[in-house]
Amino acid sequence: MEKEITCTICPMGCRIMVCGEGEVIQSVKGYTCARGEQYARSEFVHPVRILTSTALVSGSSEPLVAVRSSRPLPKELLMNCMKKIHMLHLQAPVYRYQVLIPNIMDTGVDIVATGEAKTQD
Repeated sequence: MEKEITCTICPMGCRIMVCGEGEVIQSVKGYTCARGEQYARSEFVHPVRILTSTALVSGSSEPLVAVRSSRPLPKELLMNCMKKIHMLHLQAPVYRYQVLIPNIMDTGVDIVATGEAKTQD
């Protein structure tokens, strides 16, 4: 299988072609630095993403608070993680970097607040 991957490590955005099957990579072409090659190999074998979203908050003038994963999550789990996040109904106050869902889906990754929701006066 051949896959084109756009590198996001630096602003150059190299278009890297990776050839392989499963975890076996036969060739990597089109990168301009070692970090780009490593990124393409990793993305081909096991893509991961930082998950960003919002969660509902009660008791605050802000109805939503921004949340994200503390580390990248496996791409295949993103939709199931989103379902868990959308089930959250938080009560103000919510503080930045507060862990909202520890160890989501047994990944070792936490969902944390990246915004704040102060108690409504």
